[in-house]
Amino acid sequence: MAVSSSYAQRQRPYGEVGLSGGGMNYIGDLNGQSLLGKVNPAGNLFFRYNLNERLAVNIGATYGIIEGGNPDVQEWRNLSFRSSIWEGSVRAEFNFVAFGLAQVQYRTTPYLFVGLAVTGFNPRAQYTDPATGSISWVDLEPLGTEGQHSDLYPSVYPYSRAIVTMPFGLGFKARFSSSVVMAFEYGFRKTWSDYLDDVSTVYVDQAIFADNPTAAALADRSAEVKGGSPNAIGTQRGDDSLNDWYAYFNFSIAFSSEFLFGWSRPKRCTTD
Repeated sequence: MAVSSSYAQRQRPYGEVGLSGGGMNYIGDLNGQSLLGKVNPAGNLFFRYNLNERLAVNIGATYGIIEGGNPDVQEWRNLSFRSSIWEGSVRAEFNFVAFGLAQVQYRTTPYLFVGLAVTGFNPRAQYTDPATGSISWVDLEPLGTEGQHSDLYPSVYPYSRAIVTMPFGLGFKARFSSSVVMAFEYGFRKTWSDYLDDVSTVYVDQAIFADNPTAAALADRSAEVKGGSPNAIGTQRGDDSLNDWYAYFNFSIAFSSEFLFGWSRPKRCTTD
């Protein structure tokens, strides 16, 4: 019995290896939750396994840099940070139309993606030693700027610098040959942490930093711009009602496994 040509020309699953480059930015306490934070370079390596014309699984590793500082309305806080981002992700890609190698399939398609990732980060701040004038980048998490690591604040727990995140977004891909696919995408990373920037809750008692002047200086930097004494204990330092996010937009190119490694090209399924 005859079958439709679209079914007869469906390809078997096949793989692609690719890389992308673009920009990464941060959304959180130190940019007023703006989507338009400062953009820094980022890149990604990935393997895409095309299950069929509509669905693919993408396994990727991403590296980028995020940073932020107080917007004008909160300039008095004078807080800032910079952090590397390491991300390993597994996600599903859903093509809007049948996308593939067969003549009856489309060579371009928008697509949606969603998945899970493990993200590593390490917020740092630039510090000038008042005694020597030397400038250095200081890791913020070990300092306990909001009372972490202090017996005076037993309910304030240190935050993890490795977290679960959820990448999701929208893209557009185009097949230029049987071996090459190019794409552009924009995606957000939802996190379950409010400490990408080391800022979340309130100012704490400066007495806990008596033995660490660097921690004291970086926990409350407002005196650098307004002078005077540190902020009162319990004054809002961040907004713990909203977690931090980051975003990644990129252009990518992917090559078929046959082109790179000589693996056999996906054959079309035929039915008599």
